Amino acid sequence: MKVLVVGKGGREHAICWKLSQSRGIKKIYAAPGNAGISYIGECVDIQVDDLKGLADFAQKNKVDLTVVGPEMPLTIGIVDEFESRGLKIFGPSKEASLIEGSKAFAKEFMKKYHIPTASFKIFSKHFDVLDFVKSAGYPLVIKADGLAAGKGAVVCNDVDEACRAVEKIMVQKVFGAAGMKLVVEEYLEGEEVTVMAFTDGKNIVPMVSSQDHKRIYNGDRGPNTGGMGAYAPTNVISSMIMKTIYEEILEPTIRGLAAEDRTYKGVLYFGLMLSKKDVKVLEYNCRFGDPETQVVLPLLESDLAEIFINITEGYLNIDKIKWTDKYAVSVVLASKGYPGKYETNKVIKGLEKVTENGGIVFHAGTRRDDGKIISNGGRVLNVTALGGSIKEAIKNVYELVDMIEFENKYFRHDIGWRAQKGVNDY
Repeated sequence: MKVLVVGKGGREHAICWKLSQSRGIKKIYAAPGNAGISYIGECVDIQVDDLKGLADFAQKNKVDLTVVGPEMPLTIGIVDEFESRGLKIFGPSKEASLIEGSKAFAKEFMKKYHIPTASFKIFSKHFDVLDFVKSAGYPLVIKADGLAAGKGAVVCNDVDEACRAVEKIMVQKVFGAAGMKLVVEEYLEGEEVTVMAFTDGKNIVPMVSSQDHKRIYNGDRGPNTGGMGAYAPTNVISSMIMKTIYEEILEPTIRGLAAEDRTYKGVLYFGLMLSKKDVKVLEYNCRFGDPETQVVLPLLESDLAEIFINITEGYLNIDKIKWTDKYAVSVVLASKGYPGKYETNKVIKGLEKVTENGGIVFHAGTRRDDGKIISNGGRVLNVTALGGSIKEAIKNVYELVDMIEFENKYFRHDIGWRAQKGVNDY
């Protein structure tokens, strides 16, 4: 079987890595891919928004299954394009992907189907938002309606911060068209956790829970990033809490989307906030998370390609999805300057030492040049290790991180700190 994976980051490398272990996979293509993926598959120079080019490639090369990594091609209709040509593709349709493509739609959807979330208001004129925030209670959260690469939510502690956020998003248009509409919602306190789930539109099966570390500095300080590391599973979600999440959030979401004629097939990401009294949805994503995928897929014992095929054919075999009882931790190695203007073109050394010592390196921003691996992005590498306990997995991953060298590499030293310090007692 030939598979095409759309995307170029650490998430897509993790998907390719797991697919390479699947029975029956003869060839993996990635568009556009990265240096790490090039060792297990063939990278093709087609960008993720070139839907026609991707579909043409899949047709010409007789690709049996296409798997979409990032949200953007999903929200602009890559699944619809492929299915119109009779091509098999894993991911939700354009209509179903609106669950991530529009935060306003997602909030109204949750309200309609009684899915617990923060209280909110939606605005399309910046003067109306300014009037509201001047009399609102704080803190509150201001979110751009559309896709903003994970950076469209701003926590505001006072009126001045809120007004500046509105100015940047709606007037200066720092997120472009994504900021034409705003969602203003109450600030929720608790532990933020991710539950991703496989679904065929009828059945939904949660994966092991994970926790991302979004801030750039240790102790969850500094500006948000695309994610500086993650671990799985968390000790936040007990079997009792997962039962509540399944009954009050996962199942109602899938039923609601079907009722809206937006039947959802693929991976659905639930960003959740757990307090001591309840669980609420912070956000939906219409795909695998990044860097959560880099810790979740190494714990999957089942054949990933088989799961993907079953979902595209509308039948998810729940009994065949199995997980190991280990823990996984992934640390992002970033370029100096990230998440702002960052350095590139740094030679990376020591990658082979990681694999020789039982670790996994998922490439994010890399390229190959004359036999060398060169940094080519803000988040450069994801170093992942497993262990029999979270403490062991953390120890293992940081030993591996020290084996990799490139000029001015930056990483957080406390990935998994919540689990180690036992604060996830919800």
